[in-house]
Amino acid sequence: MSVKTFQRARSDEQRAERRRAILATAATMLTEMPVADVSLNELSRRVGLAKSNVLNYFDSREAVLLELSSSELAAWVKDLDATVGDALPELTIDDRSEQLISAIVGTLSERPVLCDLISAQAGVLERNISTETALSFKRAAAVSYVQMIEVVAGVLPELGEDGAGRFIATASLLAGAIWTHSHPVPAILAAYEADPALEAIRLDFEPALTDSLRTLLYGALPRA
Repeated sequence: MSVKTFQRARSDEQRAERRRAILATAATMLTEMPVADVSLNELSRRVGLAKSNVLNYFDSREAVLLELSSSELAAWVKDLDATVGDALPELTIDDRSEQLISAIVGTLSERPVLCDLISAQAGVLERNISTETALSFKRAAAVSYVQMIEVVAGVLPELGEDGAGRFIATASLLAGAIWTHSHPVPAILAAYEADPALEAIRLDFEPALTDSLRTLLYGALPRA
């Protein structure tokens, strides 16, 4: 998407259009490359603006990606809620737990951009931003966090809101870490292919996350 239809954004509508163009271009780039390869120079080139002009709308590359992360997270929570649906109360705790785990892993697997953004959040994306950007991002995250608690507690009321919150917080860390290790750089992939003995330490995202969430969730649930 290019924003060359007007030289200078003079109105609020034009400025909003330019922000949308920058975000849409970054979103397209994330379908082609990992977060680490998305540069401000390439983003500026694709959107048709000087880098200094992009920085008039977002204070850094990281600020663009954090805003995308917020929208991706909000969309994923809706996916999760729709996938889980109304948990049948007659199902056992174990059955409802498996239903929740399957929904989390399945919907995350369908959103590789979100997973990549989560994996880069604390170590990369939160390091070159203004306080204003940080506030906006964390406030959006807090809204999604409350919605996730509602989804998790709806399936497993036995957890309570506090338990659901602790599960979500740790589950998000696990998802980001497992995504990173299950999508290694080319040199690591080549190492795995060169030495079959290394297969034992190679991670596959869906089964690894499933096992980790199962351990986490069953440890948090009250047991008879």
